[in-house]
Amino acid sequence: MYILSVDQSTSSTKAVLIDDTCRVQGRVNKDHTQYYPTPGWVEHDPEEIFQNLLDATSTLIQTKEIKWEDIDALSITNQRETVVVWDKTTGKPVYNAIVWQCARAKEICDNLDCEETRDAVRSSTGLMLSPYFSAAKITWVLDNVDGARAKAEKGDLLAGTMESWLVWKLTNGKVHATDYSNASRTSLLNLSTLDWDTDICKIFNVPTSMLAEIKYSDVIWGETDFNGISTKQIPIAGILGDSHAALYAQQCFEPGMAKSTYGTGSSIMMNVGMSRVKDVEGLVSSIGWGTQNEVAYVLEGNINCTGATIKWLVDNMQILSSPAEAEAHANKVPDTGGVYLVPAFSGLSAPYWDTDVRAMIDGMSFSTTRSHIIRAGLEAIVYQITDIVELMTAGAGIHLSYLRTDGGPTKNKFLMQFQSDILSSTVVPALTEELSALGVAMLGGLAVGIWKERSEFDKFFNANDCFTPSISGEEREKLYNGWKSAVAKARKK
Repeated sequence: MYILSVDQSTSSTKAVLIDDTCRVQGRVNKDHTQYYPTPGWVEHDPEEIFQNLLDATSTLIQTKEIKWEDIDALSITNQRETVVVWDKTTGKPVYNAIVWQCARAKEICDNLDCEETRDAVRSSTGLMLSPYFSAAKITWVLDNVDGARAKAEKGDLLAGTMESWLVWKLTNGKVHATDYSNASRTSLLNLSTLDWDTDICKIFNVPTSMLAEIKYSDVIWGETDFNGISTKQIPIAGILGDSHAALYAQQCFEPGMAKSTYGTGSSIMMNVGMSRVKDVEGLVSSIGWGTQNEVAYVLEGNINCTGATIKWLVDNMQILSSPAEAEAHANKVPDTGGVYLVPAFSGLSAPYWDTDVRAMIDGMSFSTTRSHIIRAGLEAIVYQITDIVELMTAGAGIHLSYLRTDGGPTKNKFLMQFQSDILSSTVVPALTEELSALGVAMLGGLAVGIWKERSEFDKFFNANDCFTPSISGEEREKLYNGWKSAVAKARKK
């Protein structure tokens, strides 16, 4: 029994074969072209991405020498906020997909910007008024592509995030749907009513006729034969945005359970339960997942520079030959000797949101060595994530059960232990690499009956040894207060 899981990310489309023990049995990756028509603009070709899905899935089936009849479901996880607008009659996009990174809709948001609008968007959707999210991107297409606005008003155009586009194509236009996680990242979903907010749609001048039906993630959405490639119709089941799918794969099913992804930057997401918590300044509220049994809400915070700090020490400072050496250097010294590295290379994100501050190394003396600076770089990753987690727990009034972690840097045992020490919480690194693909496969498997209950996943959870706090509360406070002092100096506050 297999789930064919597709991870459609910002840079590629990956087909992943997952068995009924939640193990990855194979993967095939197809990169797609990044288009930068003008500085700050980022686009993808939706047709290329769909073709890559067909190519990756068929190649995976052939490579693993299995039959289409062995596939029980197709599940999809996707880059969030990226949006496509297409003609529902011709099936052709009216413009390239506008990627989540793209800033072209800034002027639209600036023109809408006032206290009343900001409050309305925040109150309804849990998000800020920003070109980052999908709504303003749709507005841009309607206002800048010839004839698009008129066609949309007539009901001839559809809009959706990448999973909606792929499902529509896979079902030959029979299904136009989205799930709650992706819908919650558009700036158009009312988090209280769990439906499209007609007032917010009017603010962005987006006709509701364009928008997809919102479905649960653990139900069958339709069937596909992959445009004739498959020898049977395969159920489409298990749809979730990529960060949300990773949270699900980490089995953060209870309030207070959180995950942190360590990459170039970091995404921290916490399950806050089946009710939306009050808005927390510096964080956004979203829906983790919607299933037949629950709609789980989350708080999310993002950090610009975590793994990128170590890359800077390698590439720019050249005091490391590779990131893998960082752990050994950190262990050469008992502490940083009072050195703090504030990695504000492009400003500081949550909870400071200070774009003017720049990076700084504080507390150096004649006794400072490169090992002290390298250790300070690793510790800075921990402090930034702790900033976010403390904001989440305070804002939600929820105690952190433990932090589940993923990403390449989690192989660094010093980093994980220090994270546990400063958080005063257990840290559990994942062993599985394909967490987003696994998360949607778990939901897809529930939908088609491979598993009957979510509790069955307990025996499949795949993690490294956990890390528990090893320093006193007094030492923790001393170190963390030193970080806060260094940040204040960098901000000159």
